[in-house]
Amino acid sequence: MSETLLLVLGLIIAIGVVVLIVLQLRKQPPVADPAAEQRLNELSASLQTMGQMLANAQSQLQQTVHQRLDAVTQNLGESMKTSTKNTTDHLKQLHERLAVIDSAQKNITDLATQVNSLQSVLANKQSRGAFGQGQLEAIIADMLPKGGYEFQFTLSNKSRPDCVIFMPDSGPLIIDAKFPLEAMTAMHAAANDDERKLASARVKTDITKHIADIAKYMIPGETQDIALMFIPSESVYADLHERFDDIVQRAHRARVMIVSPTLMVMAIQVIKQVRKDAAMREAADQIRDEVGHMMKDVRLLSERVRKLQTHFGQANEDIVNILTSTGRIEKRATNIEELDFDSEAPKSADIIAAPIRKLEAGE
Repeated sequence: MSETLLLVLGLIIAIGVVVLIVLQLRKQPPVADPAAEQRLNELSASLQTMGQMLANAQSQLQQTVHQRLDAVTQNLGESMKTSTKNTTDHLKQLHERLAVIDSAQKNITDLATQVNSLQSVLANKQSRGAFGQGQLEAIIADMLPKGGYEFQFTLSNKSRPDCVIFMPDSGPLIIDAKFPLEAMTAMHAAANDDERKLASARVKTDITKHIADIAKYMIPGETQDIALMFIPSESVYADLHERFDDIVQRAHRARVMIVSPTLMVMAIQVIKQVRKDAAMREAADQIRDEVGHMMKDVRLLSERVRKLQTHFGQANEDIVNILTSTGRIEKRATNIEELDFDSEAPKSADIIAAPIRKLEAGE
């Protein structure tokens, strides 16, 4: 489009030069030359034609420029609309994702607060003991009936374990929920091998002492000959069995069983079944009496069913006889209606004569 404008401008300049030349020629005195006059007229006509062509070209150029400007404006407007819509959609999606991120950040903050609270609980020995005690109480209270267990029960030697479960025909089962976690935490937080060795030695020392303390709860003839050490963490239980198998074996030799929450639930299930079996054995005499009464009721029911069967049989026979008599009556009624009597049939001796009524005078 710029080359076309330069061309048009060049034509305009050329035409202007020609016009100036013509004007200069017109100012000169006329020459009596017909040929020159004719050439001048032809030149003037050519100039008019070129001026008309130039005007047409300028008009066409202006129209073309306007059309292209309109097309560019329309395309630019549509492009701006599309860009605005895409930008709006992207901003909306960005806001939604930011809202999700804010919610996740809030959840992470809450979780961090809870973890910090749990860490502060586990960092304190008394709080940690209360945490393990609470978890143990929740498991036992959900699975055993009241009266089947007791927390902080006092034994004959004045010791008070965390929980005892009363077993049938024997002494209570001792359960302790205080586990020395400081050494395990120090072992996981160790930065080098030396610190890890010191922490491992501390774990062995603390657990060995705790096993000895639990063993003091077991009184021959009063309690069960085994006790349970409850660890309120599956990961700590797995770590203990993986790294300190000698300590676990020492606990077994001391008849102290180390259990996790899952194993505690399984142990309570077994104890519950044992209590149920013992209750069944204690109620064996009552069950035997109830079974005897039930057998007596079954025999009485059998006799009544047989009597009812006899009544049904007699009733069935009576119904058959009634149907036979009804058939005979229907047959004789048919014979009477059709006057079809068998005169040669012998008279039966059990025929009852029909009553004969005498007619009165007025009849």
